[in-house]
Amino acid sequence: MRKRLAQFRKLGRTPDHKWAMLRNMVTSLIKHERIVTTLPKAKELRFLADKIIGYAKKDSIHGRQLALRIVREKPAVTKLFEVLGPRYEERSGGYTRVLKLSRPRRGDNADMAVIEYVDRPGEIRAARVPEKRKERYFNNLREVYESVGIESVAKQ
Repeated sequence: MRKRLAQFRKLGRTPDHKWAMLRNMVTSLIKHERIVTTLPKAKELRFLADKIIGYAKKDSIHGRQLALRIVREKPAVTKLFEVLGPRYEERSGGYTRVLKLSRPRRGDNADMAVIEYVDRPGEIRAARVPEKRKERYFNNLREVYESVGIESVAKQ
């Protein structure tokens, strides 16, 4: 019986090779914020990329040490903690997006996908606004309308 043996994709590699590949891919994703890869690799990378952002949001020494175990380059870790961590401070998950490309790879017909971070300039599809940011925006908008003298429709 197979009970709980394969919880993650094997991707046709040994565990050490798969881990090394995922570490390289998450480093490239941090550096470029969008990469093109095969669909199974992108779905497997999504878990690791979201976990890394969680470390960056906490912004502690321990989080930086945990990120350095995974990310291969120190400039990428610096970008992770100084750019990506503050960007996703209000978002409570779902930092990456996997979009399946329409054409398979030429040669072996593998399904291709784009994996990218959401809420970044030049993204393919706009992300939903987090609830905290939406509430703050509408409260500020209501205050601006009241200061100008425009009554809100909800009060009437």
